[in-house]
Amino acid sequence: MSILRRLHHFDGSRKALKPLHRVEDVRAAAGDLRKELLAGAPVPYYRSMELVRVPYPSKFGYLNCFGTLPPLMHLCNRLFVVQFRDHEGLLKTLLVSPSDWEHQRETPFFKRLDESMGAFSKLGEALVFRKLGTVLSRLAELGLKPEDIDYLTYDHLHTQNVTRWLGGNGHAAIFPNAKLLVMREEWESAQALIPWHNQWYCPGGIAGVPEDRVILLDHDVLLGEGVALVRSKGHTEGNHSIVVHTPEGLKVTSENGVSLDAYAPLHSQVPGVAEYARVAGAEVVLNGNTQEYAVDQYISMVQEKTIAGPHPRDERFPNLAPSSESAGFWLFPRTAPTFTVGDLHFGELQRPAGA
Repeated sequence: MSILRRLHHFDGSRKALKPLHRVEDVRAAAGDLRKELLAGAPVPYYRSMELVRVPYPSKFGYLNCFGTLPPLMHLCNRLFVVQFRDHEGLLKTLLVSPSDWEHQRETPFFKRLDESMGAFSKLGEALVFRKLGTVLSRLAELGLKPEDIDYLTYDHLHTQNVTRWLGGNGHAAIFPNAKLLVMREEWESAQALIPWHNQWYCPGGIAGVPEDRVILLDHDVLLGEGVALVRSKGHTEGNHSIVVHTPEGLKVTSENGVSLDAYAPLHSQVPGVAEYARVAGAEVVLNGNTQEYAVDQYISMVQEKTIAGPHPRDERFPNLAPSSESAGFWLFPRTAPTFTVGDLHFGELQRPAGA
């Protein structure tokens, strides 16, 4: 669409035959994009708000790491609300990772986890599922109405059900004006998954969504001043990262890594993570439940942390804001990350035109 501007920084950066050369080519391109985005103005508003915490296998969260972690860890899913000026100067409101967790329980992995508890399922849910807010309740807290939302995007579609948001599967659209921004590979692959991938996608989660509510992206794009969507293939075939210029620098969001420890493993206090990084010589640790493109995911995580740059609160770690961040929990001891991002808030919410 004409309102989106294509970015060319990473064109050809992954074509080298030698994987390490690809890493360095992507790192150089990420540095160039970082300089360009920082030369512009920050977005007027950026807010992240916790929705729900769910159990997740530690063996996936820190793939291949040695250690004595419990089998499960907590992942905190957050909603990100971003306001920016598009290329025509119009104020737009973007929701990043608006997980409709109330209607995603049919995702096979979580359904099996629930069923495995048998008669104790309600007790288990009360213990390990921490429900703090829904997308609609969080928007109401901010004073935003569904019709104020212009765009939705997810770094990938694992567990997501967007049919209530956009219409589909018999639902009327709750967000009447919003369009979904998604990489074409992600949208197409989610419609014909192979068996081990479909364990992480909500059945019917995109079924019946009208075509005119979806913007399929084939390239990295600049949405407007201070906001870019950058392809970061790896965790899924069509994974992308959301890059936002804030007063605290460039915040990069995806689920390629479950914590900042995963992007700076040598500084991690999570058992086994630093040891693995030293032994393997790895500069990142993958979030690998489906392992669709592990080599690409490694490269994408280098790309993400290069774009982000050092965190202003602890320069040992990059300035990322994972869409699902590892969070400590008493039932899952020693899984708390060394550095926790938490909820973020920059700027003041602006009222959309006509509100």
